[in-house]
Amino acid sequence: MLPLCASIGRGGCCPDEVLCAKVTDGVAGTTARVTVADMGLLDELEQEAQRRKASLGDVERAKVEREEAFRTRLDPGLQAFHEYLARLTANLVFLKPKIQVRFELPGYGGVVADVEHEYELRANSPSALSREVVLRMSAVVATDECPVVEVSGAARIRTLNGFFQKVRLAGISETKKDESGELVQATFRARGKVALCVAAAADGDSGVARLSFTNLDGFGTIAKTVSAQQFDEKLFDEVGRFVTGEPNSLFREPLPEDFRKQLATRVQQEQLKRKWESKIFQQAPEAERAQRDAGLKVKLDRVVKDVADKTPAIIDKVKGLFNRKS
Repeated sequence: MLPLCASIGRGGCCPDEVLCAKVTDGVAGTTARVTVADMGLLDELEQEAQRRKASLGDVERAKVEREEAFRTRLDPGLQAFHEYLARLTANLVFLKPKIQVRFELPGYGGVVADVEHEYELRANSPSALSREVVLRMSAVVATDECPVVEVSGAARIRTLNGFFQKVRLAGISETKKDESGELVQATFRARGKVALCVAAAADGDSGVARLSFTNLDGFGTIAKTVSAQQFDEKLFDEVGRFVTGEPNSLFREPLPEDFRKQLATRVQQEQLKRKWESKIFQQAPEAERAQRDAGLKVKLDRVVKDVADKTPAIIDKVKGLFNRKS
């Protein structure tokens, strides 16, 4: 209840010219009103309270919609995707088609690998509102189809060998060492296996499906997010074509302009990174030569200093010999 002016009952008005309630026999004849400033504050508070209540309702409603999308579309969709991959791999194991993946290694060149038709497919439900499907396989490097690269200089050898180790491949096949046992020449040819993986996951918190592909389009992982409505048999077919190296449009759909700019920036950054890796690899012999020259200079300076220190003693000995003869 709003407070009444203190002048009520005295027949007067308060100094703030607030309209007061008229009281007759203890009953208010009119509704008490407060100042215009107080009305503005109350209106603002009431509007903020209503906005927050509506916002809470929107959040709860969106949460329910995401969970409903998972139960009605994503969860059944992931089960269907698991069945699709099971049928796909069973046919691949029987037919054994030649499937190759290609990679680029800085300082070396192209690496070609043949997919082994041995597949590990599993499905997992960590909770009632989440599910994931994972397909693992591997590709054996086709060494005969990979280049033979001769590298000279310990620094360049270490750099290129580091690139091979980063992707867990063997590279050095022949080596030559100097008298100190340090590598001065090496022959590189890629060999080994590359782990490949396809994963799909969804949950009720996000209401979308997340797909990831590891080492299927170059070294590294690429990802794709699709809505519950897009997670269907048409998408499964695109995934199957992508995995088997068939023409597909899995990553070719129209992109929003802001995401396109982000993607272009990322591509530029990757290109710049590869450029610097190659530049560092090419400059490695110069750095090694400069380091070797610096070491020789230190040794030469030490020899010159030793000679300079011994010169007075040698002169004294020669003078002594002449003094004896005289």
